[in-house]
Amino acid sequence: MNRYMYTLQFDNSDSYYSYLRRTRNLLNVRHYETPVLKNPSVGERMYVTSDTHIWKYGDRFYNLAHKYYGDPTYWWVIAWYNALPTEADIRIGDVIQIPISLEEARSALGV
Repeated sequence: MNRYMYTLQFDNSDSYYSYLRRTRNLLNVRHYETPVLKNPSVGERMYVTSDTHIWKYGDRFYNLAHKYYGDPTYWWVIAWYNALPTEADIRIGDVIQIPISLEEARSALGV
């Protein structure tokens, strides 16, 4: 599943992008709507089946996404669900929640 599947897309032929279009031999530039995500509340998290994971040396969001979802590109679901934008925000020994169902997680995140 492409993460841009439900995202509004539009082609921009504005003069601001004329240099980019000319150097890349493009007719227009494709833009994607920026998704507005929210951190799920405690009540919303109650309805999401999740597993706990103790962060250890060498852990990466994309490895956890591959392990739980079979697709490393869903790393952002785990990061956003825990309100931790990057691995630099986690310390060894921290406990994070990993939503088991992608559909439940996406619903709680408002995506």
